[in-house]
Amino acid sequence: MKIPQNTLFYMEINGKQLNKKVNWEKFNPFLQEISKDKGKDKDKKPSWMDYSKTGIKYDATQYHYATLNDSLQTYNAHLIIDNKEKFQEFINSTKKKGLEISKKNNYSYVDLDEDLFVAWNDQHAVITMINYQKPSKNIWNDRVYAVDSTATAVVDSVYVDVDSAATVYDTEKPFDYKEEIQYLKDEIKYLKSSIKSNNEDIAKHQKDIKYLEKHHQYPEEKKQPEPITDSVYSEETVEVMPPTSGDDYIETEVYPVDSEYQKEMDSLRAIKFKIIKGIAESNFDRYFDSNLEIETPAEMLSFRDSDSDVFVFADYGKIINEGPYKNLYSRYDFTKFLGKMYNSNSSYNLYFDKDKVRLINNYQHKNSDMQKNISNIFKGKKNKKLNSLINDKSIGYYAINIDGYKTFDMMYSFFQDAGEGEYQKELELMIETMKIVLDEEAIAKIAPGNGILVLNELKSKKVEYTDYDYDDDYNEKEIKKTKDVMVPDFVFAFATENEGYWKRIFDAMTTNKDLAKKFTKNGDFYTFKEGKSNGYLDQLFFAVKDRTVYLTTSKENLTIKKQSSVSEKWMKDSAKYPLSGRLDLQKLLVGLESEFKSVSERKTLNSLRENVGDVYFKTEVKGESIQSEMNYNIKNSSENSLMYFFDLFDEIFKSMESDKKLQTL
Repeated sequence: MKIPQNTLFYMEINGKQLNKKVNWEKFNPFLQEISKDKGKDKDKKPSWMDYSKTGIKYDATQYHYATLNDSLQTYNAHLIIDNKEKFQEFINSTKKKGLEISKKNNYSYVDLDEDLFVAWNDQHAVITMINYQKPSKNIWNDRVYAVDSTATAVVDSVYVDVDSAATVYDTEKPFDYKEEIQYLKDEIKYLKSSIKSNNEDIAKHQKDIKYLEKHHQYPEEKKQPEPITDSVYSEETVEVMPPTSGDDYIETEVYPVDSEYQKEMDSLRAIKFKIIKGIAESNFDRYFDSNLEIETPAEMLSFRDSDSDVFVFADYGKIINEGPYKNLYSRYDFTKFLGKMYNSNSSYNLYFDKDKVRLINNYQHKNSDMQKNISNIFKGKKNKKLNSLINDKSIGYYAINIDGYKTFDMMYSFFQDAGEGEYQKELELMIETMKIVLDEEAIAKIAPGNGILVLNELKSKKVEYTDYDYDDDYNEKEIKKTKDVMVPDFVFAFATENEGYWKRIFDAMTTNKDLAKKFTKNGDFYTFKEGKSNGYLDQLFFAVKDRTVYLTTSKENLTIKKQSSVSEKWMKDSAKYPLSGRLDLQKLLVGLESEFKSVSERKTLNSLRENVGDVYFKTEVKGESIQSEMNYNIKNSSENSLMYFFDLFDEIFKSMESDKKLQTL
């Protein structure tokens, strides 16, 4: 069976590897706990007790894909079954009671919900989720939405059998002024009811405000008297109820549901379900009538690594250009421009290693010339001087080493042949004008494409803010308060081949009559100071020296400090790749400690601080694609990085549950 042409998302789950990394003894009880019925019977046991034995062959490859167009969106999952009886038991525990399983020639299927279906035979199962909207007039350009070819025949056949009520509802009826009058009368009733309800709420809130201002708490609720079980009735036990006040008045008038309207809506809902069911059956027939093998286009698998735990392919061109989003910009003649910009594929290989999680992304534009222009940007010169700003106390950094001059070629290629009909000549003229007016080489010298942002630490600072109080007559009164906030200590720097240009900019700011009060020069540094005690950043420093422009919160950040082996490795990595970055999450959480106030938040913070690691990413040109790799290093005793996330989430979940029990007590 071939993957549909309008597939925009494709995923393979490598069960052979992933199943070895799942500890079912831990995972199964956790799934049982979160699947408990949270309704009336909170102590009710889960309907399925062993998620490790659902009949699904977990060590087999799973195939998932999603399709999208204007009227139909589907998500499909193909699984292998190793125990049909167990799988059917699992389905019976999941489906609604009384719902019968439908039998076909070579498979069985059942709807788990109105838009969710599952089908299976002895060895294979398919789960499909379908969202269908009837094609309607496109308000943007007066065209009609296209219908998916797979669904067309199904929709046509279903609409032959629609009932008369829905047919009348679907057909445009002549204007009926009596019906319109009745509708307006109903609207008036609703509006009056809403006004009355809002006035009552306002009065109650005003009384609550006065009580809180006086007593600083809400009034205690009176305990209800114990029910009398004595056979002898005593008049002394009779509770005299207080008189009903305006605050206690609740309008009890109930408007009856329009039975005809409800009948039409139920009928339309039934028709939609019949269409969706027909589409699901058509998909199931197509699969189970095949040799049960999935045929995937080579384009989707070009960057798949057979050793990865999960592989994902995403066609962003189809997501933007063929889905409902295209109608948002089609009327403004942006279709070709945005189509060229997003006409790309991305592939992701995910690895759950023992000590880290790795995600490798390959980005590739579908136009080879466009891809070449994008790749050229990532072949800029390296700048080791900037990277020496990283030091031992750094929480993280983001470094960029690209070719600023080549960005113009990419920009021009996006605009080339992107005009809509009559505007193509104007667009070509605009591009030629840009090339004449802009001196790309001079601009590139101002900022060649090398820069770095280093976050050194988070410092606590008290700031003032204004709150408001109200007297008995609801007159507003300002109150000055203070609070602790976290302020970043950072340095941002980028290379330049034209120091004079930047110095002239900063000199102009120091002499400008409006900016001179806040922007001053002292030696080699320009200082910007807001002058307010409640500002988050007291001051910022600017400097231009050694062909580098600096922006920092402290002058000390520009002093080169001795580096340990860890920070030295960060420095080398930041100078090696076109894009790279690191973030030490443990250091970040230490800086954010004051932001966690409640007991529950503190417990969550402690769990995170004990377990979080650091994040590292790099981007470079690999062959005919842009490859980005992100690593998350774990720092606890979990069996592997997959179970690490489970252990962390389980610990936080148990902490939240214990807090709920304490609050209940």
